[in-house]
Amino acid sequence: MSEDWNEDWKEDWRPVVDAVGRDFSDGTTTWGADPVEPGAIRRYLEPLEFGCALHTDPEAARAAGFADVTMPYTGVIAWTIPAAWRPGETLFDSDDRDAQPVHSAINNQDMPLGPRTTGFFGTDIEVDFERPVVAGERIGRRGRRLVACTPKETAVGRGAFMTWESEVVTGRDEVVARIRIGTYAYVPKEGGT
Repeated sequence: MSEDWNEDWKEDWRPVVDAVGRDFSDGTTTWGADPVEPGAIRRYLEPLEFGCALHTDPEAARAAGFADVTMPYTGVIAWTIPAAWRPGETLFDSDDRDAQPVHSAINNQDMPLGPRTTGFFGTDIEVDFERPVVAGERIGRRGRRLVACTPKETAVGRGAFMTWESEVVTGRDEVVARIRIGTYAYVPKEGGT
């Protein structure tokens, strides 16, 4: 075992546990890469074969009181994540089986506290909507409040389960949802999984 796997590894997470309740954002909104638009809604729905008229028919959506077709609620993450890649950038610098992106809006690379981790995945998501998002709106996430941190060793490595809370806002600064995302940030066990 390497020295990174000491017996007191959970104590390395103490600053993060103590930070529960803190907002790690600087108050800015992280905007999704693109506005919600009918073509993207259609492409999102195709593999799901989800034919709700509120998402596909502008007249049906207007008859129901909306300005245009609505984004499926399940699309909230897709439309609040900034672009992962831009021309000229490198997203993956390794072809290893468990390679992680060089940068990502959904990992903990910018976490200023606790141990450095190289593994990361989402564990759960919970969203409370105030209203549907309609085509033409751009949405983003505001705030990044840590609401839970539980260090734990799992089959993949040692790390911590964390829960983060944000507001989903429109370009007019209207809160349309509140989102809680569970994550597991960890140092992979030697030899991989």
